[in-house]
Amino acid sequence: MKDEARKLPLSLVDLLLDAVLLVDTAGRVVYVNAACERIFGYSPDEIIGRSMIDFVAPEDRDRTLEEARIVMTGQPRIGFENRYVRKDGSLVPIMWSARWSEADQLRIGVARDITERKRAEELQAATYAVSEAAHDAVDLTSLFREIDQIIAKLVPLAGLAVATCTPGTSELTLSYERNLPELPSDMQTTFLKRYCSEAVLNGRPRTLSDDELLATRPGKAATDADQPYLVMPLIDQKEAVGALILKSRHGAGYSEKDRELLHFVSAQIATAIKRRQLTEELMQSARYDDLTGLPNRRLLHDRIRSALARSRGRGTRMAVLFIDIDGFKQVNDSLGHATGDRLLKKVAQRLKECLREEDTVARLGGDEFVVLVEDLGTPQDAVAIAEKVRSAIGEPVNVDKIALKAAASIGTAVYPEHGVEPEQLLRHADAAMYLDKKAKTGETSWDR
Repeated sequence: MKDEARKLPLSLVDLLLDAVLLVDTAGRVVYVNAACERIFGYSPDEIIGRSMIDFVAPEDRDRTLEEARIVMTGQPRIGFENRYVRKDGSLVPIMWSARWSEADQLRIGVARDITERKRAEELQAATYAVSEAAHDAVDLTSLFREIDQIIAKLVPLAGLAVATCTPGTSELTLSYERNLPELPSDMQTTFLKRYCSEAVLNGRPRTLSDDELLATRPGKAATDADQPYLVMPLIDQKEAVGALILKSRHGAGYSEKDRELLHFVSAQIATAIKRRQLTEELMQSARYDDLTGLPNRRLLHDRIRSALARSRGRGTRMAVLFIDIDGFKQVNDSLGHATGDRLLKKVAQRLKECLREEDTVARLGGDEFVVLVEDLGTPQDAVAIAEKVRSAIGEPVNVDKIALKAAASIGTAVYPEHGVEPEQLLRHADAAMYLDKKAKTGETSWDR
């Protein structure tokens, strides 16, 4: 009866879901219950007699030995966490409760597998990190860099690309890439259409191998290989936002748990990207003209102020050109506003083409444009630029199969001769433009 009583507790210990281990003063395991094999992957015979520290992840060994030393002084420890290397090589996070039996000269430890808790914490942290990245990012590129770093903390990541959908369509564009095979533009298009669009349209992840990725060039066939790439669709409220293309660090693809984690995070990422896109659209709308895409009045004033500061610092001149399209009202009245809008877009394009890349072309509204040029030598340089602009606008243009020839009235103002503040320069250039229009001389007016 006494023997049965002694055996009974150990048989009950085997029913526990947590692992129970007894470790002697030398650090060797002398007993494990049945749960140890489920948690660590080793049978009791493979663990008993070995040093317990051999199973601890190398990075956690020093602090684990320190905890064991504290326990052996008679101080129980509750909630200590470390990681163990399972038989298959994977890491398992463990939370320990341990105490010392002076009578038996044994350390008794109870180990709980906290993989699911850690996974939940990772998901929560990732969700918060993505939200913070979306809030702090100054643009989409910086958001993509943050997303890259966030994902790298969750799964074995060797490389990442982000493809985004053109608003209102399912057409994909490669917007970010790190450490993936370089693809010529023709291969990029094929890759995005063949693999990424498939994942986005189906709403399901898609795996592919290096060979499949490189076989996007016509005539090159894919071969059987490991599939280290995973395409994760990015969907926000049933709307396609884009796709993540991930390359596994181990070359053998991602586990089911990794995919579950990525599926959850991709939903947060899709929302973050969509919000950032909407923010940029609002910023674009607030600072750029909807019709022509040129800077609007607000952005023009900012650029004039910046140009004035540079000109003061360098001791150079700058000029503002005020441009009005002659007879534009008649185009609208006789040919319709749609034709008038297309004419304005043509004029905007010609203005950009005839000026330097660093010059600013802005639309104030209606048929009024402003050009900002820096680093002028003399006021007459502004006149030469204005005449160049007049010639460019005056070239015949085909709009809706109708040949039109636009003309412009132009007035200029030069810093510092005509003003030292944005409003002064704009008022002077505007007045000079009206003098030019009134005179109908076809010559630029800048100082009348």
